[in-house]
Amino acid sequence: MFQLLIQYEFLRNALLAGMVVGIVCPAIGVFLVVRRLSLMADALSHITLSGLAAGILLQKNLSFFQPINPMYMGMLFSVLGSLFIEKLRKAYRFYQELAIPIILSAGIGLGVVLISIANGFNVDLFSYLFGSVVAISRGDLWTVSIVGIIVLLTIVVFYKELFALSFDEEYAEISGIKKRFVNLVFSLLVALTIAISMRIVGILLVSALITLPVAAALRISRSFFQTFWISILFAQLAVLGGMSLSFYLNWAPGGTIVLFAVIILLCVLVLKKK
Repeated sequence: MFQLLIQYEFLRNALLAGMVVGIVCPAIGVFLVVRRLSLMADALSHITLSGLAAGILLQKNLSFFQPINPMYMGMLFSVLGSLFIEKLRKAYRFYQELAIPIILSAGIGLGVVLISIANGFNVDLFSYLFGSVVAISRGDLWTVSIVGIIVLLTIVVFYKELFALSFDEEYAEISGIKKRFVNLVFSLLVALTIAISMRIVGILLVSALITLPVAAALRISRSFFQTFWISILFAQLAVLGGMSLSFYLNWAPGGTIVLFAVIILLCVLVLKKK
């Protein structure tokens, strides 16, 4: 069964890219959940949608942009969105949570306008919205892998700082940690994670892969370190199981992966209760 799944190049690309995403998403998600910033993933995903719509629109109207993958435009918008979130958090010092719904609303509004200008949804945009196994090329795999490695290496380098800021920002700042710089780096990591995950899970569902495995891991882990690795394990199970099932049943891969993650969460909740 697995041998049949990997005999096609596009499926091998999808599986490898999915495994990278299955590591990066929960690795970022652990810090997002602990910091109570889970909605940040939704906000940046909508900004990424605007970038994709802009990229597709430019491809249609300007020959210069035709060879350029719209994913890169989505990645650019996602990074810019993360920078704006940090700016807004500084502007609304005592109401920092306002930054997320502001960016989310702006992303939805801009995305809808750009999609309407581009004459509605097309096949390319649908593949980014809900994920696509067939659409992942060798170039996409390289992009996902390189950006994924950069994100993971950055987490390793700033692990102590991110850990400290996640649990006690005041103590971390007193200890000499550059709070603003580390928060900016973290926001950029979230943006890049969402950008590389949209080909596998889809923009509308990527926040689920970031949070659901972490939610399941929190129920059975006894430390932050355990939560980190158990959430990655659950995400890998969801990605591999979901992609395999979507291939054989011809289901949308993004939705199937998320359903697997939901099933894992429900099983953990039931076993924990018993």
